[in-house]
Amino acid sequence: MRAIQIDRFGTPDVLGIIDVPEPSPGAGQVLIRAVATSINPVDDKTREGAIGEGTPPLPLTLGWELSGIVVDGGSSGLRVGERVIAMSHQLSTGRGTWADLVVLPAQAVAVAPTSVSLAEAATLPLPGLTALQTLDWLEIKAGERLLITGAAGAVGGLALQIARSRGAEVDALVSRDEHVAFAHEHGANFVTTNQDALQDRHYDAVFDTFGAFVTEVVVDGGRYASIATQAGPAPDLSSRNVRTTVNQVREDGLGLSELTKLVDDGALQLRVHSSFSLQEIHAGHTRFLRGGLTGKIVVVF
Repeated sequence: MRAIQIDRFGTPDVLGIIDVPEPSPGAGQVLIRAVATSINPVDDKTREGAIGEGTPPLPLTLGWELSGIVVDGGSSGLRVGERVIAMSHQLSTGRGTWADLVVLPAQAVAVAPTSVSLAEAATLPLPGLTALQTLDWLEIKAGERLLITGAAGAVGGLALQIARSRGAEVDALVSRDEHVAFAHEHGANFVTTNQDALQDRHYDAVFDTFGAFVTEVVVDGGRYASIATQAGPAPDLSSRNVRTTVNQVREDGLGLSELTKLVDDGALQLRVHSSFSLQEIHAGHTRFLRGGLTGKIVVVF
């Protein structure tokens, strides 16, 4: 079977489509035939060697998420032929999802949304779980005021919609003027590209997706979560009784099921910028690197 692997770090040219043995599921695992996956920033960082000591040994199959069809559900209760989505924490496990067949723990897999294609569904697991788990840590409740920085990005855009589905009042900081309309259309009250425009606003919680560190806008006793691991540790706001964290995503089939329901209920819209075949993986990565995306880059098997 085919897998996209690297045996060295570098430009997208180091990505190779390699013939590897088919995996066999063990106890508590599910065998999935991949239909689609997508490219995430962590894949790009891994490919170029920016992760450092946290990178599993080479050669390495890349990829964190997939949509596909169950080949062997084992004891999971998933039926052969069932449409599923999954996220693999590739850096900690070495289990990449960019392969024709993927074995994953049953608890990392969920039934896919029925209202979207499997290509669209492949964009959901990693950014969706990152958004969902961070909002859960922030304990966002109906009526609370939340600021999301980077609210038009892959994670921020989903977090905006999930928070609105929970009844939160959401404001948005976005990077470009063309992102303002997206944030408004998906429920943000106040949207700005100017960080200084937030100075007179006060939030119960802040969800920081890119390391803006707008710590002055969170109220005393509030919550501040960052997912920008590259920006360093969470700020210490204990003097104001503000809880802080840099949140790390984890495999979570139950969370994926919650996201699936939001998609099928119409509360969560997925965005695909463009699709590439497996044979076009170099072109897909090159397009990803150019930026300016209006959705995710999908790779179809």
